[in-house]
Amino acid sequence: MSYEVIKRLENACADWQPPEAPEDIPQGDMPGDRVWIGPQSVKKAQAAFRAMLPLLKEAAEKQGRAVVSVSGGSGAGKTCVAALLTYYLNQLGVGAYTLSGDNYPRRIPAQNDAERMRCFRLAGIRGMLKAGCYSPENAAALKSLQEQGLDPEPGQAERWPWLRPYQEAGKEALSRYLGTELEQEYDQLSDVLARFRAGEPKIWLKRLGREDTAMWYEEKDFSGVSALVLEWTHGNSGLFSGVDIPVLLYNTPAETREYRLARGRDSNADTPFITMVIQLEQAKLDERAAFASIIISKTGEVISYDECRRRMEAGR
Repeated sequence: MSYEVIKRLENACADWQPPEAPEDIPQGDMPGDRVWIGPQSVKKAQAAFRAMLPLLKEAAEKQGRAVVSVSGGSGAGKTCVAALLTYYLNQLGVGAYTLSGDNYPRRIPAQNDAERMRCFRLAGIRGMLKAGCYSPENAAALKSLQEQGLDPEPGQAERWPWLRPYQEAGKEALSRYLGTELEQEYDQLSDVLARFRAGEPKIWLKRLGREDTAMWYEEKDFSGVSALVLEWTHGNSGLFSGVDIPVLLYNTPAETREYRLARGRDSNADTPFITMVIQLEQAKLDERAAFASIIISKTGEVISYDECRRRMEAGR
């Protein structure tokens, strides 16, 4: 970053007043995504921005460009908060761009959902075999549960005890897939961030839509861009490099489920399988919370890791 940009950050650290943000500000580069920015997202973004200003200034002085990640579960407000952080930086005279990590899975959403289910069900059946409870009768009952989408439902194991080893083995295999290199192209994203931090003026960025033909690359001109804001569930995963300031938006699985239902983007938003996925993803987010530079609560307050742990244990 130039001396002028660093000076703007220094002045903002002392006295930053949030500007009014219009509803049509850019919201990342994920094809088709548009999210309404509400008061809660504004409150979270303002708290995160104030907390990150001194960290951003420090990173800028060391290396010129800096990367901020905004992570959290669905419904935490990642897209909106990241868009606002980018808007605030641009208004401050610090060139910024929002990059969506949702462009970097190995498969489009429908194919990835199918792969998640395949991992769960294949491991589940093998779990039944290992437990010695696989039989033609149980296989037929399992097929019926699968057709209804009820095989991941914990309550079904009360009626069918043989389903418990199926669910346990399937859940373990699913956890080994979710958010790992098997699911996400962390190497590609690390390369983009490395090129950005090295000062490259133009970088090819991946775009991923929802159809099997909707994958392409666009060249982005980063001349004049000093800060990259990465919004992504896995932005604090530790499985890729290049993030200077990880920001975590904390919420619970129940809040995530409520948001997915309200959004209505996915037809299977309220299935037992999606509930399991949300719980597993939240567990991974919780495990990495200590590595976040800034943690923002649901109510838009900066909280410590100890306070975050307390809320995790309380289930709020």
